[in-house]
Amino acid sequence: MKMRSLLFVPGDRPERFAKAAASGADAIIIDLEDSVTLDNKERARDHAAEWLSGDRAVPTLVRVNPQDSHMTQADLNAVLPYLPDAIMLPKAEGARSVAWLCGLAAATADVPGGDAPPILPIATETPGGVFELGSLRDVSDHLLGVSWGAEDLSAAIGAVTAREAGGGYTAPYEMVRSLTLFAAHAAGVAAIDTVFPAVKDDSGLSAYAARAARDGFSGMLAIHPAQIRVINAAFTPTAEQVARAQSIVDAFADNPGAGVLQVDGHMVDAPHLKAALALLARG
Repeated sequence: MKMRSLLFVPGDRPERFAKAAASGADAIIIDLEDSVTLDNKERARDHAAEWLSGDRAVPTLVRVNPQDSHMTQADLNAVLPYLPDAIMLPKAEGARSVAWLCGLAAATADVPGGDAPPILPIATETPGGVFELGSLRDVSDHLLGVSWGAEDLSAAIGAVTAREAGGGYTAPYEMVRSLTLFAAHAAGVAAIDTVFPAVKDDSGLSAYAARAARDGFSGMLAIHPAQIRVINAAFTPTAEQVARAQSIVDAFADNPGAGVLQVDGHMVDAPHLKAALALLARG
């Protein structure tokens, strides 16, 4: 599954599902958690199930409610029979939370195969989750990727804000972002950066997404269809980048056994070849 852009859509707003799917996003996330009030949870589950039972234009994930809500099983009962492409688990705390969700899925009636779809944990929304990031490699076979978030975490520790006046993250949350990036790569799965909340700030979004792509994230979460074009552009290699990567791959192919080569006046070695192959795989 290509995962440059994953667009949230509230589960109790079914009139927005098709628009989200037509936005150009690589996947949509039907949200049963934060964007849905308690009174609307059951209605949102029904709408999600109806969408999943039809012909999906794009891969569809479902964000279920977290473990401490005691609503996760009801969410799974509603959507797992229709095989969502993945489940997003908020407030995850490492391998233990992923294993717990897999256990719930196995106990859910009428689920083909009895297994959970791949899981995309939001892995930093609690202090405990931050300390469990490294354990995600132990459940990598169950993961679609790893993502992070700052708002719930900052609320959990009583921070005034997670951001500087200019919009960038303060030092604790920059650290958490970096740890998420490394945890995802340690597990061998996609690293998905968190949302950019200023939906009308295209230049800010472009800079944020470009930084994420530069740093090694595979894609990012989105909260509005208008963000998708900018996000997809940031995570799509440019023609110049593709040409450069291909020249590195070709150079090593033409010189089997070489450890270090010169390409366009620059010395390249095995890490450069690995990076070039990864970029070409994304193109």
